[in-house]
Amino acid sequence: MGMNRRKTAVFFAALALVFVFTGVRMITVHTKAYAEGGASGGEVVLELHSRRVLHAMEADQVMPMASTTKILTAIIIIEDCPLEDLVTVPKSCTGTEGSSIYLVAGEKITVKNLLYGLMLRSGNDCAETLAVYHSGSIEKFAACMNARAVGMGAVASHFANPHGLPDDEHYTTARDLAMIACHAMENEVFREIVSCQSVVIPDGGCGYARTLVNKNKMLYQYEGANGIKTGYTKAAGRCLVSAAERNGMQLICVVLDCPMMYERSGELLDAVFAAFAYQCIYKAEEHRYTVATDVPGKSCTGACMRDFYFPLTKEEMAEVRLEKCFVEPHLPVKEGEELGILRIYLKNQLLFSQKIYSINSVKKSWADILAEIARKYCRIEGTCVSINISPNAASEAGAPATG
Repeated sequence: MGMNRRKTAVFFAALALVFVFTGVRMITVHTKAYAEGGASGGEVVLELHSRRVLHAMEADQVMPMASTTKILTAIIIIEDCPLEDLVTVPKSCTGTEGSSIYLVAGEKITVKNLLYGLMLRSGNDCAETLAVYHSGSIEKFAACMNARAVGMGAVASHFANPHGLPDDEHYTTARDLAMIACHAMENEVFREIVSCQSVVIPDGGCGYARTLVNKNKMLYQYEGANGIKTGYTKAAGRCLVSAAERNGMQLICVVLDCPMMYERSGELLDAVFAAFAYQCIYKAEEHRYTVATDVPGKSCTGACMRDFYFPLTKEEMAEVRLEKCFVEPHLPVKEGEELGILRIYLKNQLLFSQKIYSINSVKKSWADILAEIARKYCRIEGTCVSINISPNAASEAGAPATG
């Protein structure tokens, strides 16, 4: 059952990649850590906002991911649950195998503090407590994880628990995990928690306050690091999802089953930061478009609402092109009316598109109406003749007639 599901998931992942990633340049990074036996079973580097893959090696290999699972657990809880809710720890969630913050049955602890225990110390007891609080059971929460992961772009993964302890039905790919991490890092609360180096959790009934220090060494040793999560089991090996921001570019790096996970992650991030820059391709306020209307001599002004940034190499900047397509608006034109569309391409690959809107209103004057009537009723075989303007004709031109 598990193997069939994996094969199906990998098929759909590969099919999606044909359409999404065809023609996009990546770099292949062979580093000192890689040469010294630090190669990963699967790895990928993405830019967060565009989701562009900047490096990939065995990125679609289905693998276990240990406690990096908790990234998905955390973001579901953050999105669904009030952070200040007090949770009473159930006895069934204490004494969980593996890493723990040693929760005591009956103690009361806030959702947010459980999240700190989950992400800083990788508490498996925190994971189960949060899962039961959210869904009522581990099984129901796992079903929620699977549904939400697909919505985040993880199409080749399956989750059986909230913490990542070994299970044949629990697996992901480096690419899927990076997509989940990108979604999570767009959340301010999640970023606050995973970038925190240490925190003190007050006593909720266990008899003492807990001081939690983040296990993620990237926060202490890599410039710009701001997350995310470590993981280890014998089955999964050493796993690390790391995040770093430099010069406005936020990268997400995933290495699975990587003996030298910190060294390899640092070298991958360095290589990608060196090769790519987060470029402002389109600044909306700098572009205004004059669009002719159906009335000769009258036009309106169009503009886009959003800027567009994208990670590019220096060579790729010269291969970016903009394409604008306009419709002919009919007067009157209202502010906010759609005038056309802007498309941005890298070579022949569409990167981005957005609508062009009118930023002003243009009315039809009486002179425009009379000219329209003249064109509509007075032109016969190319010869203009004079006729009386009747009230009915004025009404047909789109305005009330006067006496």
